Amino acid sequence: MTQSTPDPAQGRSGAAQEATVPVPTAAGGGPISHAIFRLARLHRMFAGQLLRRIGLHPGQELVMMHLWELGPQRQADLVRLLDSDAATMTRTVRRLEQAGFVRRRPDPTDKRASLIEPTAASQALRGEVERVWSRLEDISTAGLSDQERTAALRTLERLEENLVQAATVPPDALTER
Repeated sequence: MTQSTPDPAQGRSGAAQEATVPVPTAAGGGPISHAIFRLARLHRMFAGQLLRRIGLHPGQELVMMHLWELGPQRQADLVRLLDSDAATMTRTVRRLEQAGFVRRRPDPTDKRASLIEPTAASQALRGEVERVWSRLEDISTAGLSDQERTAALRTLERLEENLVQAATVPPDALTER
């Protein structure tokens, strides 16, 4: 069984070349899971290409989106909001701080913690991030009707619900069939 995916080096212009991505026999019992893996990889690659143009890496825009919407947050709260780990969030915040998009200030209610807040410089970035996400949506859903987009979103939400529910089950129970 093989699946075709667009050659990322080819981009969306020029002749549409396709690269064949073989589905390993061992993944034969999970064709949807393998498709999700391929889709997530390609989506992240395109997101990276678009975000790089505005000085961000994938994931950094999500931190900024939450800060723009919710205001200053403790780093631990960002970890929970984005279902991240502390080390990754520390690196992300440090890079955003070095780029001048966020700053730390003492948390007035907890002297041991600091708040991460968006800077004025990041406000100009907000429109660019919104344009990148719109473009990524257009690339991802090209050729789909409004009904197909709605159905795809519903299906993805259901898959997410299934995985969230599975996360509450003891790991040993997941291996049973």
